[in-house]
Amino acid sequence: MKTRLASFPLLLALLIAGCASPEADAPSGMADAVAVSPRPDADNPLPGNLASPADWEIRFDRPSDDYVVAGDSSVANPDIFFTNMAPGWHVTSGPAAIYWHPASTAEGDYNASATIFQFDPGPRNEAFGLFVGGSDLAGDGQAYLYFLIRKSGEFLVKQRIGAETANVVGWTSHEAILPWSVENDPTANELGIQTEGDTISFMVNNQVVHSQEKGALPTDGIVGFRVNHALNLHFSTFEVTRTGATAAE
Repeated sequence: MKTRLASFPLLLALLIAGCASPEADAPSGMADAVAVSPRPDADNPLPGNLASPADWEIRFDRPSDDYVVAGDSSVANPDIFFTNMAPGWHVTSGPAAIYWHPASTAEGDYNASATIFQFDPGPRNEAFGLFVGGSDLAGDGQAYLYFLIRKSGEFLVKQRIGAETANVVGWTSHEAILPWSVENDPTANELGIQTEGDTISFMVNNQVVHSQEKGALPTDGIVGFRVNHALNLHFSTFEVTRTGATAAE
C-alpha cells in the first residue's frame, strides 16, 4: 500500500508541541557484555531533523525490490516514510517491517523502552511495538522476540526464527494499554521489555502485563522497532538501560 505525505506539516506541528525525550551517543559492542548502546539519540537523531535516519536498517516481512523508503518530503508516495523528527522518529508505514540501528544492543539484565504515539489508524487494527534479542537480521537466520500492541487495547508477544513465527502470548486485552480513540488522537503508550535473571517482563505504561521465565527466548542482541501495515506512528523516546546487578559493572 502506498502512503501519502499530505498531512506531514500538521503531524510535525502536533509532535513538536506534544512529545517527550531521552538518550546519548557512540556505539558499544556485545563482545564487552555492554548492555547499553548510547546510540541512537532521540533528542539529536543523526544526521539531523527531518532527514533519513543515519545507519538505521529496515527489513520487510515480504522483501521486494520495488519498495520505496523516504526520509524527507522530496519523494512522492513512498511505501514507507521514516524520518528523524526530534524528539525521536516518525514512521508512516506501508508493508510490515522491523527497524533497527546496529549499535542498539542489549544483553544480561536490561530495560528496553519506547514511547509510541499512534495517529488515526482508520478501521485497521494493526500492531506495533518493540523487539529485542535480534540476530542475523539481514540474513536467512533472522531471530528476535517482539512485543506489540494494537489500537483495541491488546498486546502480543511473539518470536521469530527465520521464516517461522510462534506466539509466546496470543492477543490479550489489558487495562494498562490506552486504546486509540477519536477523542484521544494521537494516543501515547510506553512499552517496555525488562530482563532480570531468568525472568522477562513486558510492560505498558509502567505496568507489567506479562512476566515469565526467559527459557530459550532470545533476549541478547539488537533492540529495535516493529511496525505492521499502514500505520502512522511517532517514537518519541527509545532507551536501553542496564538494570539489577549488571548496572553496577
